[in-house]
Amino acid sequence: MENPSMVMKSIPVHEAVGTILSHDVTQIIPESVKGPAFRKGHIIREEDISKLLDIGKQNIYVFGMSPGMVHENEAAERIANAAAGKGFHFSEVKEGRVNLVSEYPGLLKLNKEALFQLNSMDGIVFGTMHNNQQVEAGQAVAGTRIIPLVIDDREIVAVENICQSNYPLIEIKPYNAWRVGLITTGSEVYSGRIKDKFGPIVKKKFKALGSHVTRQVFVPDDVKMTVDNIHRFINEGAEMVILTGGMSVDPDDLTPTSIRAAGGKVITYGAPAFPGAMFMLAYINDVPIIGLPGCVMYYRASIFELVVPRLLAGESVTKADIVSLGYGSFCAGCKVCKYPLCGFGKC
Repeated sequence: MENPSMVMKSIPVHEAVGTILSHDVTQIIPESVKGPAFRKGHIIREEDISKLLDIGKQNIYVFGMSPGMVHENEAAERIANAAAGKGFHFSEVKEGRVNLVSEYPGLLKLNKEALFQLNSMDGIVFGTMHNNQQVEAGQAVAGTRIIPLVIDDREIVAVENICQSNYPLIEIKPYNAWRVGLITTGSEVYSGRIKDKFGPIVKKKFKALGSHVTRQVFVPDDVKMTVDNIHRFINEGAEMVILTGGMSVDPDDLTPTSIRAAGGKVITYGAPAFPGAMFMLAYINDVPIIGLPGCVMYYRASIFELVVPRLLAGESVTKADIVSLGYGSFCAGCKVCKYPLCGFGKC
């Protein structure tokens, strides 16, 4: 059905500046170029006139736009500006679409309810990557546009009001550069019978997130020694303490017992994630104390990737946050891991 706010008419090219092109204009250069020189919806500028004449267009079909209507390019820019919080720059408008591009590495955060409201409006589309996903600098994470070539300004004002009431609809939370203490438990490692392979992996993961392990200590399966080292790291200024080893329910695996004995307020022991079920998160004051299961050594993506980045972004992870991981946190076990370009952790 024809949009009543737009009337198509043929006018001389010299009179077309400021009007909206109603169809693609194809340019053909034999054995060189064949394709659209201008696309439908393009707002004709003064500098376009010469090229249109070179293509052979003396007259051109354009849309005349009624007052109070907004062109698709302007609409997309206004929606993006209204929705975006910190951490973005915008792509150039192309065919009515604007992409939101991350300015720095961080955690993508979305207001999913507000996003649902926007996409429930006729003619408005706003697509994003998954919430709580790690993103890199320069990565496009969302895009928006309108469906028609023009839209009533009141519709865009309504979008802007939704975004203002739910600001920010989308943002990138940067990671904090934290000092991390690492305690490796287990008599077999402490005695030197088995070489520690967990520590280097943990250090590498934290380095990739902009934090660093200040020191690693080894303790046997001894509650008092483990508790003493947790307190020592906190007193030294560690902003997070990681414990590896001893996370199963075997009688001689004492890491969960040690975390409790140190005064840790336990958020969870166990997580609905595979890999990562034998995970523990506790707090001593504001310091997260984490017991990592052995699977973190062997999987590129595990419970570590689902929880630790959120902590480094300044979030306080709750029991409800852990419970919500159950939907989407089963690793498919692909022969070649493609994380984060897969469904793992995308709840």
